[in-house]
Amino acid sequence: MAHEKYQSLIEKLHACMAACNHCYDACLEEEDAKMMAGCIRLDRECADICAYLEQALVRNTPFASELAGVCAKICQACGDECNKHDHKHCQDCAKACYECAEACKQIA
Repeated sequence: MAHEKYQSLIEKLHACMAACNHCYDACLEEEDAKMMAGCIRLDRECADICAYLEQALVRNTPFASELAGVCAKICQACGDECNKHDHKHCQDCAKACYECAEACKQIA
C-alpha cells in the first residue's frame, strides 16, 4: 500500500501540522499578535499543505513528488519565519517544519 511506503513522511507531516496549529494558536495569544502576523499566516499555510499532503499520500496520489516539492518550500518558509522568534512554540514549530521539509525533499 502507498501509505506504508510513505509512513515516515506521513508521520512528519502530521507532527508538522500539529506544531503549526499549536504555534498559530499560541501566536494569537502573544502580547503583540500583530507583530506575529507573518508567523501566523505561514503557520496556517504550512498546516494546511501538510494536512493535504498527508491525506493525498494515504490515498495514493499520482502527484506525490509535485505536492511534496510545494510542501517542502512552504515548510522551509514557515520554519524560517518561526525561527526568527524566541517563543518556545515558534522554536518547536521551526524544528518540526525543517524536519518535514527535509522529508518532503526526499520524494520531491
